[in-house]
Amino acid sequence: MRLLIGILLILFCLLQYRLWFGQYSVTDYLQRLDEIATQRASNQELQKRNRMLLADVTDLQQGLEAIEERARNELGLIGEHEVFFRIVQTEGQQDTTKVKP
Repeated sequence: MRLLIGILLILFCLLQYRLWFGQYSVTDYLQRLDEIATQRASNQELQKRNRMLLADVTDLQQGLEAIEERARNELGLIGEHEVFFRIVQTEGQQDTTKVKP
């Protein structure tokens, strides 16, 4: 009977070791849960970005206003009856748009 109890005790200890420290242990499980949470957060950010890009694409497909706005901002489009003014500051001038305390 003592031999059976000893064998069962050794078997129990081996199983506990494998549960806590072996391959596919509790620590591995907890690490995988953290990785899954990180991946889900990353996926949510990517889905948000994809929705924004899809909105841009549909806006560009439906109207000319979005195309004209992008051309003005990114390519410097100037309309046919428009006048463009560029204000260049010299080195001696101060920026008057800043608020001084």
